[in-house]
Order: sequence, then structure tokens, then C-alpha cells
Amino acid sequence: MTTKSTGRAHAIGAALLLSALLAGCGLPAAGQPPAPPAATGTAATATTAAPPPVTARPTAAAVSYPADGGNRWYGAAAEAPAPGGTGRLWRYRVAVERDIRGIPVAEFAAEVTRTLNDPQGWTAGGTLRLRRVGWGQPADFTIYLVTPGTRDELCGDVPDGYTSCRNGGRVVLNVARWVKGVPRYGASLATYRKYMVNHEVGHRLGMGHERCPGRGRPAPVMQQQTLGLHGCTANALPYLDGERYAGPSGAYDDPIPPRERGRAG
Repeated sequence: MTTKSTGRAHAIGAALLLSALLAGCGLPAAGQPPAPPAATGTAATATTAAPPPVTARPTAAAVSYPADGGNRWYGAAAEAPAPGGTGRLWRYRVAVERDIRGIPVAEFAAEVTRTLNDPQGWTAGGTLRLRRVGWGQPADFTIYLVTPGTRDELCGDVPDGYTSCRNGGRVVLNVARWVKGVPRYGASLATYRKYMVNHEVGHRLGMGHERCPGRGRPAPVMQQQTLGLHGCTANALPYLDGERYAGPSGAYDDPIPPRERGRAG
């Protein structure tokens, strides 16, 4: 989302813990992104494992995951062909935690890339480009689909197990939100998933939180729509009608729903 105690204190440095983080969704932090988190034991093997095959069925019908995963990953291949365009190139990797069943990494990566390559996405202004690279290649950030417990480890903020976040070079998407969405969102799950991706990637690109610009208007993509729309309507896109769509800077003091448990298949 929108955007804890860490299970691996060596993976999150003091500089990240001092970063300004709003509830459930990290604000942009300067500096180079951290390396992908590694688990112990068989972790190195896990991160290079071949991705599961893509299936044609809808993912949500058979998805299962524990409340706390093992912080091991399936990494996606690079997109081909890579998009063209102008502006600064941002390279990103995509990974799915191995404990999540029913969402193949290739399928998830394809949905993420479709969102980021949308004509009304972050590249619409012509000032930047986004390109998915392979798991073993250098990148400016990594998009993770994670269990609720691993969300807390990677985000390094107040642990809630519910929201998503951006922490340094980590764009962390909570699988519970990916599968279930949020109550009273007023739009399809597909729209909410696009919002998740664009909101958290927006933080990595330097965007802060925004508020609803007026009752009945679309919510800015940088509004914390996971926690409330505040009179706006759901919107997943950074650009509308060819123009960057934004609201007043700031966030709401919305409560975060209870921690998520795992989901059985």
C-alpha cells in the first residue's frame, strides 16, 4: 500500500529506520536501494529458482499463503521487448515470495509491467522510462509480492501486516491486499491492484502522499486509498486525460485494519 519489528535486523540499516514513514506506506528515501533480502540456508538457491509456469485461470481462486513467509523468492525474467521512450531510465526487478501459492511469478510480473507501461502510467509525461530487468541484473528498485509477516520485515515501519509500503529500493506489495482488495473501494480488484503498483512505485519515483481534491472527484494515485477515499472515487492512474493528476500534499490519520492471517487454498 497504502503504502515491524524486523525479523532480520542486519537487513534493515539504521538509516532506513530513521526515514520518515507514514502509516502503512513509506515516504521516499534518498540513496541507493538495498540489495534484495536474502534468507538463510537455501536462500541463494531459492532466489535463482526457475519461475513456475503461467496458467490461464484467475489467480485469486486458488491462492494460498501463510501469515509469515520465509523471505525466499522466485525472481521474474526481464520483459521482452523492453519499452522505448525518453527520459531517465528506471530499472526494476519483480519477485514473488516462495510461500505464496497460486500466483506464478511470470504472471504477477506481467501484470505489474502492464500497469507500469500503461499509456496513463508514470511514463506518460515523457520524463522517465520504466524497464523490467532480470532477477540477477542491476536495478533501481525491486517489486516484491509478500506474505503479511514478510511485509513487516521488509517495510521496517510500524508492523501492521495489512498495508503495502515502499522502503528504500523495496516496493513491497502485501499479497493479502492483492488477493482480497479492501472494503468499500468501489472499483474492481483489477483496478485496486493497479493502484497498489502505481502508488508504491510512485513513492520510489519521489512522490509523497496526497489528499482528495474534492468530493466526487477521482482520488489521486498518491492518496492512501487503501485506508479511505474521503469523498473521492477510486482511481489507479497517475495521469488522466493526458495530464498528471494530483491532489493537495498530505495524508489522513486513518486507522489501519487488523493484522491479516494466512489464507488456505
